[in-house]
Formats: sequence, C-alpha cells, structure tokens
Amino acid sequence: MAFPERARVQEIFRGMWITFKSMFEKPVTIQYPEVKRAVPARFRGRHVLNRYENGLEKCIGCALCAAACPSDAIFVEASENTDDVRFAPGERYASTYEINMLRCIYCGFCEDSCPTEAITLEDNYELSFSSRADAIYTKERLLVPVPENGKPTPQEVESGIFTRSVPVMADPTD
Repeated sequence: MAFPERARVQEIFRGMWITFKSMFEKPVTIQYPEVKRAVPARFRGRHVLNRYENGLEKCIGCALCAAACPSDAIFVEASENTDDVRFAPGERYASTYEINMLRCIYCGFCEDSCPTEAITLEDNYELSFSSRADAIYTKERLLVPVPENGKPTPQEVESGIFTRSVPVMADPTD
C-alpha cells in the first residue's frame, strides 16, 4: 500500500475510534423546555426596570442609559412628578421607556450607567418575537411587579417626603 492510501486508511480508523469512544460517554443533551440550564452569576439576559420596596419606580427618567447604549436601542422620555401623581422619587420619572431588543447587544452599559440601579439585566434568556413590533419592550413589559408591601404607581404622597431623586446607596459588595 502506498503512503497516501495508508495515511487515508489510518485517518478513517482514527475517526472511527473517536466515534466508538464517544458512544460510552455521558450525553450532554438537556431537555430544554422542561429543564433549563443554569446561567453564570454575571449573565446578561432580559432587561427589567426595578421598583423600590414602597412600589415607586426606581427610574427617574435621566436617560443616561440611552446615552450609554452603543446600539441606540433605548428611548427614554421624562415627565414631571407631582405629589398628587407620583411614579418615582424626585422631580421626574420616565413616562416612556422603550428598548428595541433587536438592536440591543446586551453589553450592560445601560446597567452600569444608571445612578439608581433601575435597569438590570436579569437571567432570562428566553426571548422570541413573532414581529418587529413585539421586539420593542415598553415600560409596562419591563417593570417588575409591585412588591408585597408596596403600592402601585401612581401614588399620592405628602408634600416634601421625596426631596432626592437618587437615594443614598451603599457601595456594591461584589
């Protein structure tokens, strides 16, 4: 047998040996819809807009997240808060908050730039859309539910309670 033919036969046997060895290894397939794979702690998935414990929205409408977004996927429009109709602490709140998930690159710059930690990227990776309009997440889709002891927004509050739009926060621990 000539050298090129012998080399070809050796490669075929080597490939068959690898296939034979893999028959006895444990499969790595997971049953996806029923069993979900755990994600790393710093995984960046679906965006959420957080609330304070009292039910007020953390987003103050500063649009720093929109300015930091390299793909221009975030649109924020701010409106004025009053004591009769209060959505967030401080003078303003985000009356319109939209994220185009088709444009988002999940870089986390919006999360890093937010002074109130209002927007976070959570561990939900199941994002599917049937149309382009479904891919634009509005404020209503992004807001987390009202906490158990909180009240839904808008709230009516006493005058002078909310004097700061960004509460005093402790340094992060991680």
